[in-house]
This record gives sequence, structure tokens and C-alpha cells, in this order.
Amino acid sequence: MPLGLSNIFNGGLFKQYGHTVILLLRFVDLAMLLGAAWVSHYFWLRQVVIDQDYRIVIALGLLAAIIFFEIGQVYRPWRNDVMRGEIARIVRAWVFAVVSVITIVASIRLHFWFGSSYRWIITWWSLGLLFILTARGLLSQLLHWLRSRGWSQGRILLVGLNQMAVAVSRQLNNSSWAGLQVVGYVDDRSENRQSVGDLSLIRLGELQDLNAIVTREAIDEVWIAFPGESLAERAQYQLRHLPVSIRLVIDCFAFKHSKFLSLNTVAGIPTLDFSVSPLDGINRYVKEIMDRLSALILLLLTSPLLLFIAIGVKLSSPGPVFYRQERVGWNNHSFTMLKFRSMPVNAEATTGAVWAKPGENRATRFGGFLRKTSLDELPQMINVLRGDMSLVGPRPERPDFVEVFKDQVPNYMKKHMVKAGITGWAQVNGWRGDTDLNRRIEHDLYYIQHWSVWFDLEIALRTVLTGFINKNAY
Repeated sequence: MPLGLSNIFNGGLFKQYGHTVILLLRFVDLAMLLGAAWVSHYFWLRQVVIDQDYRIVIALGLLAAIIFFEIGQVYRPWRNDVMRGEIARIVRAWVFAVVSVITIVASIRLHFWFGSSYRWIITWWSLGLLFILTARGLLSQLLHWLRSRGWSQGRILLVGLNQMAVAVSRQLNNSSWAGLQVVGYVDDRSENRQSVGDLSLIRLGELQDLNAIVTREAIDEVWIAFPGESLAERAQYQLRHLPVSIRLVIDCFAFKHSKFLSLNTVAGIPTLDFSVSPLDGINRYVKEIMDRLSALILLLLTSPLLLFIAIGVKLSSPGPVFYRQERVGWNNHSFTMLKFRSMPVNAEATTGAVWAKPGENRATRFGGFLRKTSLDELPQMINVLRGDMSLVGPRPERPDFVEVFKDQVPNYMKKHMVKAGITGWAQVNGWRGDTDLNRRIEHDLYYIQHWSVWFDLEIALRTVLTGFINKNAY
């Protein structure tokens, strides 16, 4: 290998963290998808130059791939099980990208899919998946080959051996993409530290030997894994004459009691997040677009049913079709939620806000049917279209109930970190109506903590299959 290229591998691009590899993957994926589109076009149309209609669809497909690959965590750091772990995420993300393109194009130009177009996009999807997986497999083999020959190897020395140090060593040794190798550790404690973990790490000496060890072992970085300001200061003093990087590893095991803990970086500042809304950055806009587009499509598809229900409500009792009710949603902001009216007008004039309970007879006969089947909730798709609600999220409550529950139920107000939904994780698990409020909030918080587009789709599918009719809906 030429000297200049060798320097790049040994001291530059591939040596630090694998950022270049991740960036390279993004370009490789787009190149593979673009190449697959051209091959598919040439195979079916026998044209070297891609037609304008197809260029538009390809551009939409690449844009959708960028979005769904990011959401689907396709570009997570590579590990040794890369091909096993990546295939499912890539397939899922590429499926949703192509389906979204088909939906958009079919809504705008339905005639495009006549003729050979549907065969072209199926071929594009298949070849695109094959090209991406092949390219990633070859890149993975290339990284392993470079690593086995000593290239792409930054040498790490750990200061202090504890549970976090063992986890760091295991992670780095399993992550060929990073190009980092743990050489050993130094620790002043003379007792056997191997009981900390099952990973065999070489003890190279004590902290006072740090300078000599770094020089002898050609160490590139020193990672301080044992907590304590004095240790960090001593290590920094020992290395004051050496041009070596020093890093302090955050001991996440010290926070393992928190099930909501996650490590994040905000504007380059590392943070430990205990309670953070998942709808931040691009996630917020992706969910917003999917919600409004889906609500518009659903409103168009169900318009005959909505008209039938509206007529039924008018015939069942005098009054408006819609029942408007103030609810608390995202960021504690109130909004007017729409439902098909299921009770006579002024049914709560004397009682005020009352929690729905089994056996009550306030609803009309037709209204009782709407409640039992949850069809009275369908107008909330208008709320979704207006941006008040989401299709999936914690169910909103009235302000009166919120004022009571926020002092009775731990973390109740955390549910307002995301938009309220027509259906949610609690609802599809049976926690709706007059059920245990604590269990419902637990499910809402679980949804917030584990939110993803795929989780939303799972909840939506379960709602369609099992969620409309429920014994707790009355």
C-alpha cells in the first residue's frame, strides 16, 4: 500500500471512531440504490437514459430511504454480528421507503403504475436490497482484513479496572468499525481485579508507570474508567509531556437504577437523559408528516362511514353531530377534541365532568353502539389533521381530571411530553375506560421511552385488529 494511503489508515480516517465508515455507508447505500434503479430501468425499458417520470420516483425513493434508514437506525455502529443485525433493519426501512413512494405517486399520478412501472419498482426494491447488503458485506470484510493487518488500529490504555472498563473493552474489541483496540490497563490496586468481569485484560502496571507504559506500548489514547477527580488529575499529570489523548469514560453502571437513562449529545455536550421527549429533531417532523398524511387518507377512505354515523347521530337525538370537549395535550396545552355525540345535549349540565363507568345509561341507544365500537372517536382524525393530536399516543384527559391525577399518580404529567393520540400502547393492552390509572400511565411512559415509527405502526395494527371493540369501552 502507498505510504500516503497507509498514513490515512494508520493515523487518520479509519483510526478515529469509525465516523468516516458511517459516512461512507450513507454514500454507498445511496449509490447502490441509484445503481439498482438504473439497472431495473434498463432491464424493463431498454433505455440508457432514465425517463423524467422515473427520475422523479427515484428521487422520492432516495429521499424516503434517507429518512427511513435514519429512523430505522440502519447506521448504528457496526459490531461483529453486523450482517445478522443489519439485514432486518435495512429490509424494514427499505420496505417503508418504497411503500411511501408508491403511496405518494399513486395519489398524484395513478396512471404511472400501469404498464411496466409496477414491475420496475419491484425489481428496484429487490436489486436495491441485494446491492446494499452485498456492498455492506464487502465493506465489512474489508474492515476486518485491514484490522487483521494492524491498520485501522488505535491503541487504548485503560486507567482503573471496574465494571465499566470491562464493558468498554468488550465493546471496542467487538466493534471493528471503530478501529480501536484495548491493549491493557493500569491500576494501583494490587489485588486481583479480574473478578470485575469475565474478560481477560492485561495489567501493565501502576499509575506511576503510566508515562513509561504509554511510550513503550505506543498508546494512542488513555481512557480513565475509574471514577474520581484525583485519579484523572494524576493521570493527566503523568501524561503532561506526551501528545496522547485522554478521555474520561462515563460510568453508566452508576445510573443503572434508572430505567429511563440514556446517553446523548446535545450541541456537542454529553448528557445523561433521564426524562426526555423522543419527538425531538427530525423525529418530530417525521411523525407530524406521517400523522397528517395518514389522517387525510383515512378521512377520505372512511368518508361514507362518517356520513352514515353523522346521520345516525342526528336521528338518535336532537343536537349537533359533534361533541366538543376540552382536553390537555402536548406540553400541557389545551385543545378542543372532537367526538361523535353519543349523549343527549346537556347530559352533563348538572353533574359536570364525570368519569365514564360501567352500567351508566347517559348515552343514547345509537351513542352506546358508537362507544362500544369506539366509532365515536373517528372525528379525532380531524384533530390529527389540524395538528392537535397524533394517531398514536397517550389518551388525553379533561383539565379537571388532570388537576386531580397529577398529584395522585407518579409521573402523570410526563404523558404530555408527546402529542395525545387516538389510540395508544395502554389502550391496545386493555388499559382504557375505568381501569387502573397507574398501570395506564406506566404503559404511556413506556411508549414515550421506546417510541419509534415501527412502534407506532405496531400499535396502529393492533388497534385495527383488536382495539375497536373493548369490554372497558362504555
